[in-house]
Amino acid sequence: MHAAISAVGTVSPPRTERDWTPYWFAAPVALYLLLFQGYPLVQELYLSFTSTALLSPGQHTFVGLQNYADLMTQEEFRQVFLITALYTVICVVAAISLGLGAALLLDAPFRGRGLARALVTIPWAAPPVAVALTFIWIYNGQYGIFNHLLGALGGSVSLESWLDSPALALPAVLLTTIWQIFPFASVVILAALQGVSSELREAAVIDGADRLSVFRAVVWPTIQPSVALLSLFLTIWSLRRFDLIWLMTQGGPIGSTNTMVIELYRRAFVYRDLGQGAAVGMVGLSIALLITIVYFRYTQRAERAKGQR
Repeated sequence: MHAAISAVGTVSPPRTERDWTPYWFAAPVALYLLLFQGYPLVQELYLSFTSTALLSPGQHTFVGLQNYADLMTQEEFRQVFLITALYTVICVVAAISLGLGAALLLDAPFRGRGLARALVTIPWAAPPVAVALTFIWIYNGQYGIFNHLLGALGGSVSLESWLDSPALALPAVLLTTIWQIFPFASVVILAALQGVSSELREAAVIDGADRLSVFRAVVWPTIQPSVALLSLFLTIWSLRRFDLIWLMTQGGPIGSTNTMVIELYRRAFVYRDLGQGAAVGMVGLSIALLITIVYFRYTQRAERAKGQR
């Protein structure tokens, strides 16, 4: 017999060989990530420790941590870091806030709800190039619609384009970004709202709870994990957003919209210093990894606290 009988008389299952089928299915994806993500990442890490010119990328001069030391001592890069942090925080907070409000409205029953849910996704589906060109026209000082609205409302109107003003360029880019990404947040939160128990909502209402209390006690605990994961995605996407900012301002004027990914492109392909550009990229990657680690630590702690209740 292939099955061994134990001392207590039970029959132990026969040993089977490991099933390699899942590994074979995962192998192409792992190979793709290794070739097209892992290898370029290692190359970028190596370049960040060298002095390499764009016109002669095969000639490297190893400089160790000099590129990173230069970045940390440059006032320009500290300004880039602050602008990136400000841009990311405002984008994430505003997108989730507007997305939550839109999701709560779209979750309520009303006539034409299906059409409204479809229309709210249009900004997210629009190509970044089209969005950038449209808002460049909107922010134009002479014939832009924003200045016409300000004039109609009795506000002061300047013939200077919003994107040419160091004080208004970053708010203009933020407004454009938030307009495009908040529909994605609303769709994700709306999907999470479908998992909220209607019985718990009705029980809370019967107990005399108002809408805010129902949201805090019933709705928010259910959608909180989805909102946390959404915050992580929006944060990483905001850190690496390039196309919209570059098309609208190219990091200007006077560096007022110069985020880290714009600075990476500028140093590598405008100043032609691949070593400095790679160092900027590795700093951005380190920040993204740190945020991801904090998120997973937070989720693990929340799961342990939930299991102890």
